[in-house]
Formats: sequence, structure tokens, C-alpha cells
Amino acid sequence: MAQSECGNFCDAGSAESCCSRATETVVARKVFPDKIYKSVQPKGDHVTGMTCECGVFGAIACGDYPTQLDIAQMICLGLVALQHRGQESAGIVTSLGKSSKNFGVHKGMGMINNIFNDEAIRKLKGNLGIGHTRYSTAAASEVVNCQPFVVHTAHGALAIAHNGELVNCESLRREVLERGVGLSTHSDSELIAQSLCCAPEDVSEHDGPNWPARIRHFMTLAPLSYSLVVMHKDKIYAVRDSYGNRPLCLGKIVPFDAGHANIEDQLAEGWVVSSESCGFLSIGARYVREVEPGEIIELSRNGYRTVDIVERPDYKRMAFCIFEYVYFARSDSMFEGQMVYSARLQCGRQLARESPLDADLVSSVPESGTAAAHGYARESGLNFGEVLCKNRYVGRTFIQPSTRLRQLGVAKKFGALAQNVEGKRIVLVDDSIVRGNTIGPIIKLLRDAGAIEVHIRIASPPLQYPCYMGINIPTREELIANKLNATQLANHVGADSLAYLSVEGLIKAVQMNKTHVNPIKSGYCTACLTGEYPGGLPEELSW
Repeated sequence: MAQSECGNFCDAGSAESCCSRATETVVARKVFPDKIYKSVQPKGDHVTGMTCECGVFGAIACGDYPTQLDIAQMICLGLVALQHRGQESAGIVTSLGKSSKNFGVHKGMGMINNIFNDEAIRKLKGNLGIGHTRYSTAAASEVVNCQPFVVHTAHGALAIAHNGELVNCESLRREVLERGVGLSTHSDSELIAQSLCCAPEDVSEHDGPNWPARIRHFMTLAPLSYSLVVMHKDKIYAVRDSYGNRPLCLGKIVPFDAGHANIEDQLAEGWVVSSESCGFLSIGARYVREVEPGEIIELSRNGYRTVDIVERPDYKRMAFCIFEYVYFARSDSMFEGQMVYSARLQCGRQLARESPLDADLVSSVPESGTAAAHGYARESGLNFGEVLCKNRYVGRTFIQPSTRLRQLGVAKKFGALAQNVEGKRIVLVDDSIVRGNTIGPIIKLLRDAGAIEVHIRIASPPLQYPCYMGINIPTREELIANKLNATQLANHVGADSLAYLSVEGLIKAVQMNKTHVNPIKSGYCTACLTGEYPGGLPEELSW
């Protein structure tokens, strides 16, 4: 499955659109092993594959205010780096750090570069701020649901941005409504904001609000799934659920001429927190570390510190979403001390060990399968070569083509490099198969260009279950792996063979280059592959 130019993860062969967006999506949830609630798909559009959730970003300047750092511009650039995580809406909220009454706010629908022009950035004056780019999973794609959310509490304004989806959203909603609090949206992110407005009964706040205690109380009510950035007046709190399901990392803004000196020796001009580290270098920041599962980090003008850690139950393991490694994250992001690209390379190597082939050439579906294809080629000793050329300017097609052109729909997005293909036995590597409506037209394209054999290798296990933690995966009925096994699917799409990476192989591959293997700080959510959900079945989560 290839990533489209707009950043969506759409099946490349869709004749309808490469970047269909939901007007309202209810994530498919597993209730019983053979039955789930169906996703509510957009009217008139056809969502073709998995889509990611959201991206959050925060930045704060150190030292005396006003800062010389352009905080709003830094957040905007950080969100651009996270654009692949959501393209429906975006927003930035800034604070001067002096008053808790007023924040600078700018939000809108669409892509980041269309929302934030020079005038909008100039108006967002501040010494700290948070931002969000959104793909809707739990509420409609409308302006009212744009984040960050800003609520006015008894102690001033509070802004919050959320990545993930609360698994016990309904029980939390009932609790908020029973307190007499009105809600203006269906977003679970607003629920989080409203939950933080009231102090826990056992917390004394004679000297002002105890935001860490409020955040901790919320975390005890909602086990997963979320990474949060919360801003109040002159502080930002970075929060990750105790399972570590969604990513969140910390970065240090260093002087322009800092070079590659040891990060600990460099002066901090500010601090950033982000869903991914991929945008740090573009704003002069350096990756420091991940926010640990259950950790609450407070960022201020004086630096950062851990103010609390909310532990998960002893019998529960960490459950980091393994599909962040497979393709949600950008290749240059860092997770668990390793670059995502290196993990994808190892997936390809492991795939070659599990499903070797005698062929002339290894290639990929650009660009999603490229790293794994290189790994497969290196492990197998086969040559890597490009066989597909991607058209980067394919947008949505409103005029419906004829049946013949629709059947050739993938050709509008890819062209075959005939001289590399003709007379060759090709191993074509991709990161995943969702509905299976992309790979068939690609195989036909290669055969028409002269390929004598096309073998498909998928650098992840078959997708068989939906996700209810912030990833929009089609219903079980729509997932091709629930209809056809590998041999049947190869016949269906016209491949000479087809093989997936095993679940065990995927876990082994992503652990290969990790900097730590502490079992307490390790573990992955493989629910979409195995049906084993880290928080249990939905009925156990008060749905």
C-alpha cells in the first residue's frame, strides 16, 4: 500500500480517489471474534485503505520572555512534518506565558500550508504553544472538531491536543454529563479537556490548580489510547498513556551553530514535544528521548521534568502500536532508540529468511515498501532495481472514467520501467495488503511491460481485525485476508506467489536494533493482526 502525494495511506489502484476523506468515521470495533460494528464510511467517497490518526506538537522557549524564537512558526513546521498523520484539519494555540485568560488561536480545515499563511502566523504571538493535525476517527470532519481544544476553567484557559482514541469514551462521557457539564462536540478529545476542568475530590488546591494531579486522575479513568499535549498559561504537559500505545517524544532546541556536539552539552534555547521526531532537525531541535508510557512531563521556561508516572497493571505489558513501524510513521522518525527506516529494513531481511525466492530482481511499490525491499535484496543476495515510476501529481478524479480506464486505474498513478522489467522474474515487496484492490492492477501493469514472473512479498502479517485505538481500519468483511489465504490471494491478483511476514518475524525485526530490551519497557499492540487487544474486549471497557 503506497502513501499518496497528499499523505494519506490509500490503495494506489483506487479508480475513485487517492485521498478520500471521511465526513464521519466511526472506527470499527471488535465485539466478538466473528462480528464487529461496521465503520460508517463517507457518503459518495470510498475509503480504500488504512488511515492514520493525528499528530500533536508543542514548543516552549527557555529563559526570559519575550523569546527570540518564532514559536508559532516552529509549531507550524513541526506540523508540516507530521502532515502524513492527518490531513483534514489543523490548529495552533499559543500563549505569552503571562496571562491565563487569553490564548492566540488559529484553526481550520484542510492542509497545514493552506491554513497557516504569513498573516496567521504573525498573529500567533507567544512564548509557548501547541499544535495538532487531524484525521477524524471518533467525530465528524468539521470545523467544530478542529484541535487543539481550548476551554476556560476557574483557573484560566486550558488548551489540549490529542492523538489516539479513548476506548472507554462512552463511560467517560456519561460521567462528564452527570456532573452537569455540557459538550459541544462528539470528540473524545473534548471529553479529556472537560475531565481536566474539575479537580479530583482527594486533591487540595488551596494554592492553585494541581494540573499534574488532575491529569493523573484522568489517566486512572481512561487506560488508553492517547498521547496528549496540554497547555496552561506558562507550562506544557506532555502525556502518554500507560500502555505507550501512541508515540510521543521530546526534543531540545539548540543554537543554530551547535552542529553535532553532544546533545547534553548543548545549551537549550527551548524544548519541543511531538508525535514523531522527523521534524526536529528542520526547526533546529535534537531528539532527546521518548516520553515513557504513563509519564507526565512538565515543560517550562526552566526546562523539563517528570512530575508523575502512572503505572499500568502489573499483569499488562506495554502495547506500542506495531504499525507505526510498518508504515504510519515517517522513515526518519525514532522509536525505541532506532530509526523507523532501520526497522523496515529488518522487516525485509526477515521476510527474505521466511519466504526466499530465486528471481532476477527485487523491487518495491514506491515508496511504502522501499526500505523493506532493500532489506529483502540484501538478505537474499538479489539485485534491487526500480520497476515502478510514481506519478506524484495524481489528485482526485471527479469525472468517472470508462470501465476500461477504471480497470487500468493504477496506471494513472504508476508507470512501469519497461527496460528494467522485460524478461525478468520480479519479487515485488510492499508493506501491507488491506482490501487487495491495488496489487492486482500493479501486477498486470508489470506483466504488460514484459515481466515473466511477479512474486509478491508483504513485509507485515495479514490484517484481519479492526482497531479501536485511533487507526481507521476497514471492517473484517472488507479485509481481504479474512476472505482469502496467501495462495488464494495470489491466484486472485494474478501473482506467481504471495507470502506475508509472520507476526513473530515482525516483532523480531522491530526489536533487532532497539537500544533496550527490558521486557517491562517492551511490548507491542498487534490487535489488528491477532485480535488480542491490550485493554481487553470492548464490553470489558464499558462500551
